[in-house]
Amino acid sequence: MGQDGRGGTGSTGTGPPAAARLLARLAVLAVIGSVVVVVLAVGEGGLEVLLAGFLGLVVCAAGVWWFVAHRGAVRFLGALLAIAAPVGVVVLFVHDGLWLTALVLVLCWGVALACARSALRKARPRRVGRGVTAPRPRSPYLIMNPKSGGGKVGRFGLVERARALGARVTLLDPDAPADVAELAREAVAEGADLLGVAGGDGTQALVAAVAAAHDLPFLVVSAGTRNHFAMDLGLDRSDPARCLDALTDGEELRIDLGDVAGRAFVNTVSFGVYADVVQRPEYRDDKAGTALTLMPDLLVGEGVRRLDARIDGTPLVSQQALLISNNPYISPDVVSGGGRRPSLHDGELGVLGIRVEGAAEAADLAVRGSQSTGLTVTTARRVEVTSSAGQGSGADEIPVAVDGEALRMTTPVVCTVRPGALRVLVPRDRPGVAAPAPRVNWRQLLDLAFGRPGRTPEEGGSEEGASEEGNSAAGTSGGQSG
Repeated sequence: MGQDGRGGTGSTGTGPPAAARLLARLAVLAVIGSVVVVVLAVGEGGLEVLLAGFLGLVVCAAGVWWFVAHRGAVRFLGALLAIAAPVGVVVLFVHDGLWLTALVLVLCWGVALACARSALRKARPRRVGRGVTAPRPRSPYLIMNPKSGGGKVGRFGLVERARALGARVTLLDPDAPADVAELAREAVAEGADLLGVAGGDGTQALVAAVAAAHDLPFLVVSAGTRNHFAMDLGLDRSDPARCLDALTDGEELRIDLGDVAGRAFVNTVSFGVYADVVQRPEYRDDKAGTALTLMPDLLVGEGVRRLDARIDGTPLVSQQALLISNNPYISPDVVSGGGRRPSLHDGELGVLGIRVEGAAEAADLAVRGSQSTGLTVTTARRVEVTSSAGQGSGADEIPVAVDGEALRMTTPVVCTVRPGALRVLVPRDRPGVAAPAPRVNWRQLLDLAFGRPGRTPEEGGSEEGASEEGNSAAGTSGGQSG
């Protein structure tokens, strides 16, 4: 079972475990091994391996940019480069007899990164649960969407099981869209002492706002497609029926609730490119095709919209995309749906800004990752988003995606976080939140490997905090440079 994500952090006070220190030393040894391999192979193509690998990465990233940001012959050329670059590097290594050196280097770095992430994960103080035993609700009320998640409500018999546990259930009619927030308010007026949703994160957020307004517990049933919110609560996404166990054997968590222009969100608010794409009706049926069709106009077309923001008062200008999350994700891969939030109660927003305007900047992002000037990764309590200077005066209406729902809002759009606003009822027996793989901080890793025995990484500043400070500084300066 992973970390249960039930609240606070607490340290055992004994310093990092021996396993973490051993893994950190193995990571350092693997890095040293890769350096030794290069030095020994200098006369036999060691430097050629490094140079070819680096150039292959740069060319591949440039190809991906041309494929995404252009059409016609340029797009075809980009696809060709994106495929040919890594293939060409492999062919070169085989032809010149460098494949063994390249393989050893890849293995060394693979071992180094795997050991480093595992060491940093194990070195974190174990999270101490703060879930509060909750009484069984007397009059629970659930809203269920039969179409959500491809029909999970029906497949898992959620209506029948919920009613057997004493819940009143409203099954939404796919042909007659309902105001779920209004349904929730009516249920509260009729005496409901718990509100819950079996559906997507957008519906979850609307009902969660009503629950928070009336200080009622909220039940999440993972019947959506991706269930990001349920994942970060440590719920079982493979069997949504297990979420209903909270009605008889549950505990309560206090978590934060995001707010964008007065509307609640549980996961993310997106501005810019992604928000523009999801506005299109055809997006639901053909996500990849719609994105590829629109991207050239959104990234480099004439009159393309850029975004400005003030992050706790610090300006961030001319961004192509902004993603604001209810508590920060552990890594920027939230864009592809792979990110996780290790905590939902830290009282802060995660901020991810992207500005990549050419093949060179795409290559820089591929090589430098979160240290690239095209990427801003930071946290904030308040974010104010407007259209970029020169794209209209006064208030302007911009597309916004709130938990995946396509909306339009008048600028300035203000995002804030309401700490501890939502009471969430979860089953006592649940899978838990798996510890996310941390970003590798080599300075912290060296301290873990060879520092004083009682010292934990957190004593020198948390890895995430240190990374985010550095990323924020780099990303913000990059965002302002244009």
